[in-house]
Amino acid sequence: MKDPIKKTIKRFIPPLAIDIYRQYLDPYGFFGNYDHWQEAVNCSQGYNAPAIIQQVLNASLKVKEGKALFERDGVCFDEPHYVWPLTTGLLRAAAKNNNCLRVLDFGGSLGSLYFQHKKLLSELKHFRWCIVEQPAYVERGKKYFEDSVLRFYDSLSSCVKNEEIDVIVLSGVLQYLEKPHDVLNEIISHKFKTIVISRTPFIMRDNDRLTVQKVPPSIYRASYPAWFFNKKIFLEHFKEDYKILYEYEDFAGEVTIKAPLNKAIDMGIVFEK
Repeated sequence: MKDPIKKTIKRFIPPLAIDIYRQYLDPYGFFGNYDHWQEAVNCSQGYNAPAIIQQVLNASLKVKEGKALFERDGVCFDEPHYVWPLTTGLLRAAAKNNNCLRVLDFGGSLGSLYFQHKKLLSELKHFRWCIVEQPAYVERGKKYFEDSVLRFYDSLSSCVKNEEIDVIVLSGVLQYLEKPHDVLNEIISHKFKTIVISRTPFIMRDNDRLTVQKVPPSIYRASYPAWFFNKKIFLEHFKEDYKILYEYEDFAGEVTIKAPLNKAIDMGIVFEK
């Protein structure tokens, strides 16, 4: 559900005024139209900044200690917020597999999505949640959070070598990879039964667009390269082996890219083999 305060404000502000603010006045968001990944890297701070990892760790430990329900991007939340279309895809996969669910959460931080939805999934007959992340996150994940259900791996290959996986989830991660299309090809080669794409931005233009995202300091001070995907090109990866079960607009909804202005939609897509 979208923020009701934002929806109320939008009723009284002309769309043109909102566009002008997003395009010219808001100092945070997505900027640029870069030709090469390294060019975008040179204009940003990067996602590996120690301060970001520490903030995510601190927030995740509060979740573990019961002081928060879940965290996202290092921000703690005290009220439940379930992504129902994503949850539906996971439960459908479990229903087709004798009430068993084994998830590979690619780029899952220290368990953001896992802790957010744990209450809904923990009563399944068999439940395993495996996170593939960068080494710094895996090190902290194993030290502070790993147990009989939650596991951490530093590569896709090491995870599938050691675990049986039914569903792979990619939530808010593909757009921050240097070569997202190569990663998609690798994922599809493993022939997972279900693929859940979540919090992924699709742009209304002919090609992918590479930007730099500047994060509001209310979350943390950071900037890093971020892709926006042409939906038709994106779906080409899946057309031979998968069908689309359903699509949905994710929580961010419409996204504005600045200088030059473009519109994008934050979406989720559930694929089944």
